[in-house]
Amino acid sequence: MEYLERILKLNTMLLTEMPEYQSQAEGFPQDLTSQRRLLRSLMNVRPPMPLKREFLTMQDDLLSAERDNKGVMDGAALPTVNGHPQIAVWKGDITRLRVDAIVDADNSALLGCFCPCHGCIDNAIHSAAGLQLRDECHQIMQAQGHPEPNGRAKLTKGYNLPARYVLHTVGPIVQGRVTHQDRRELASCYRSCLELATEHGLEYVAFCCISTGEFHFPNQEAAEIAVKTVTDFLRQDTSIKRVIFNVFKDIDETIYRRLLGADRTAEAGS
Repeated sequence: MEYLERILKLNTMLLTEMPEYQSQAEGFPQDLTSQRRLLRSLMNVRPPMPLKREFLTMQDDLLSAERDNKGVMDGAALPTVNGHPQIAVWKGDITRLRVDAIVDADNSALLGCFCPCHGCIDNAIHSAAGLQLRDECHQIMQAQGHPEPNGRAKLTKGYNLPARYVLHTVGPIVQGRVTHQDRRELASCYRSCLELATEHGLEYVAFCCISTGEFHFPNQEAAEIAVKTVTDFLRQDTSIKRVIFNVFKDIDETIYRRLLGADRTAEAGS
């Protein structure tokens, strides 16, 4: 089945489940780019509900092909920062990393971003993993029976991601000045993810910049908390061999390399 044909069929299946979006979908042109955007939008807004085998097979074929086309980055092969043999900094798309687990910065519903094609990391991870990720998160939250508190961690499969697992954590939303509670909760996000990864014997973990961006935690202070919490944790006995600080913006790369005492050009070509 051709790429566009597969996308069109997936869109038809989703619109059959969610006919309320049919009129909006009719406004999308039939070209590949527009229809792929429609597919991501429909996947983003689809609530948790049973997934049909035919849909999953086609979705997984599509997402795995897109994963391979983007190119997978082996987290174990990334060079470490001088003086920090268990820490690496990598600027790029976290959904390309082949590691034991990547960290998703969630909201308290823990179901992924429902805003079509939103630019947050939560949306990017769920869109690349597939709808199974939302379904598993839904099962976890149903069993829990209440919103996810800040600073804790949950573990799910990675599905169509190169990462085997996803660590889900909810960071603090900063409103005005950063408070002591904000700092404590952000540190807890990093520590809880590392503790859960250690419980499962995971070795390679990649963190996004939790609570920055949409949650307004200042980049510099967030990175300081992340580096201190991670370096303190790695001094104890743990299964973790490598922590990767994954950044997407130049400013965050500069901050992390400065905090870790690394020259930004030291890992050129990584």
